Amino acid sequence: MKNKIDYADFYERAGRTNGWNFSSLNVVSENIGWNFYEEVVRHTCSSDLLLDIGTGGGEAILSIAEEALLLVGIDLAQGMIETAQHNLQVAGTHPNVRFLHMDANKLVFPDSFFNIVSSRHSGFSASEVFRVLAEDGIFLTQQVSEHDKSNISEAFGRGQSLGIQPGTLMERYKHELQKAGFQDIQAREYNVVEHYVTPEDLMFLLTHAPIIPDFGKVDTDFERFQQFVKENHDEKGIRTNSARFMVTARKYMIPY
Repeated sequence: MKNKIDYADFYERAGRTNGWNFSSLNVVSENIGWNFYEEVVRHTCSSDLLLDIGTGGGEAILSIAEEALLLVGIDLAQGMIETAQHNLQVAGTHPNVRFLHMDANKLVFPDSFFNIVSSRHSGFSASEVFRVLAEDGIFLTQQVSEHDKSNISEAFGRGQSLGIQPGTLMERYKHELQKAGFQDIQAREYNVVEHYVTPEDLMFLLTHAPIIPDFGKVDTDFERFQQFVKENHDEKGIRTNSARFMVTARKYMIPY
């Protein structure tokens, strides 16, 4: 597994070249349990202030910009924020959206400032989220489960979560949220079949997401990739799996 410094470097490079936009990929996930930002919108009012942690290239919150009074996206990678700023300029119609370079472990916002906090596929500090969230506010996070893309990790003999018991990260986050003071903590999961239509689509994913650490730098990677495509190709494309979990938690008003 990559260490923290490697991940920081990876996200910087990904941010400058692609942001976190995989919308060009031809991929079909069968019967997914939810769309994360649709869930965020479902809990959002037009007067709300929303914080998105690990916003990447900002594509997600730009797509829901009309749903809140103010939307702030933060990311630890300067490259991601530069991409997000560019995407905001291109959109040109969202004066209520801001993108800031910031560490999620040290949020530079006042206490009880946001009504909604979201985090998709990004780390967060439960105590910092609790601090900046207003009373009766909600936190939503979606994360990649340990058994996501399991056949790919097995084919390459390495993966970002290979060998880790599924559910480990979800239970850790639930514990951290409870310790921070959150209540009504709820979790759900899905694990569905996913098809990448062409080998190029799958290659793009592996190049721009940290599924296989140091993909392309190991001499046998291309040979393993070709073999994987051959063994997992059917009429719908190249088969793998998409495994996600979502946790929601409330910060309730403290009774006096």
